[in-house]
Amino acid sequence: MSVVSQVILQADDELRYPSIGELKSMADFFKTGEQRTRIAATLSENEKKIVQEASKQLWRKRPDFISPGGNAYGDKQRALCLRDYGWYLRLVTYGILAGDKEPIESIGVIGAREMYNALGVPVPGMAEAIRCLKAASLELLSESDASEASPYFDYIIQAMS
Repeated sequence: MSVVSQVILQADDELRYPSIGELKSMADFFKTGEQRTRIAATLSENEKKIVQEASKQLWRKRPDFISPGGNAYGDKQRALCLRDYGWYLRLVTYGILAGDKEPIESIGVIGAREMYNALGVPVPGMAEAIRCLKAASLELLSESDASEASPYFDYIIQAMS
């Protein structure tokens, strides 16, 4: 849900007009709209490249993940990991577009953590995987855009830590 939706729903729930502060937050949201859209477009257009680079980084750091007995050992398991990379990258773009981390939370970071625990996937390893996804993504962005996108990756990393 975007800042705009949140402001409108909260004001409506309280049967009032949006406050000056809320209107300012909406104006700030609109000012950054072009940047947020540009970042989301760059990430989505480069998903395959980002996922490939992030997985290379992770396998170099943690070869035990793809060794016999590792959670990403074998073609099927590795494909599932790459699928998850794409899912997390998509979550980041949703948050960036909304200008809020709430979509990341509501769509499933907590549920994903519980799922990984149930499947025996090491959650700290997932945090490392998201760090690699972040690094591969930020390489494609300008310094300003990377600074805007970085907290969304960090939010997922913190949730997985």
